Amino acid sequence: MRVRVLFFGVLKEMAGKSVDSIDLPEQASLRDLLAHYQSKIPRLEESLASVALAVNQQYARPDTVLRADDEVALLPPVSGGTSETPAVASSIGTGSQPKQRRRRAWIVREPIDTARTMASVKRGEDGAALVFEGIVRNQTRGRKTLYLDYEAYEEMALDQMESLANQAMQRFQIRDVAIVHRLGRLEIGETSVLIVVASAHRAAAFDACRWLIDTLKRTVPIWKKEHFEDGAVWADGDPFPPDIPRANS
Repeated sequence: MRVRVLFFGVLKEMAGKSVDSIDLPEQASLRDLLAHYQSKIPRLEESLASVALAVNQQYARPDTVLRADDEVALLPPVSGGTSETPAVASSIGTGSQPKQRRRRAWIVREPIDTARTMASVKRGEDGAALVFEGIVRNQTRGRKTLYLDYEAYEEMALDQMESLANQAMQRFQIRDVAIVHRLGRLEIGETSVLIVVASAHRAAAFDACRWLIDTLKRTVPIWKKEHFEDGAVWADGDPFPPDIPRANS
């Protein structure tokens, strides 16, 4: 059977490609697929402890049995969070969304319009409307940053962002939320991610916004490449949360 394999971030550079197709025997698992690539890409083995796997845009364990035409993604740690991030709910990665619910998450390539997004979320019954903007800064650990490039496993990232918005609505006493992430080249000072939360009271809005950005930065498959005066590197991400299995588990 043939499966399609996607590589992202630093793994794309290790593999020398972003997409591959390989033939595997029937009933082969993700572990078998990994063994194939370990033999082809010796450097991959040292990264497996931090790599997550996805099958058809859902996080998966190495013992997952593959089927013909499956889409497999090898995912390095995402663009980065904070060691103070709270535990992630076990439902992250389920991809389940209520039917007939309006959209609350977007991935874009043009500049993010914060004022327009805020205006679309606010209502008369809100006592608080909180905005968080992640912006491109001009340095990282003392190295002058020229610009950033963001890439994503887009279908999965959008599904995960919608899932986070839905979870925030259930976990916190908020009325509405919008999440927007930009991809491509971003210059210094531009907005890479926007979160808008509306609620009757400010405490719930602050709590929901903090949870959303911290969880997004650890679980949603989006990566950034930092371009400096003396070269470019993929940004180190924090480890995936414990409920997302690793390639070597």
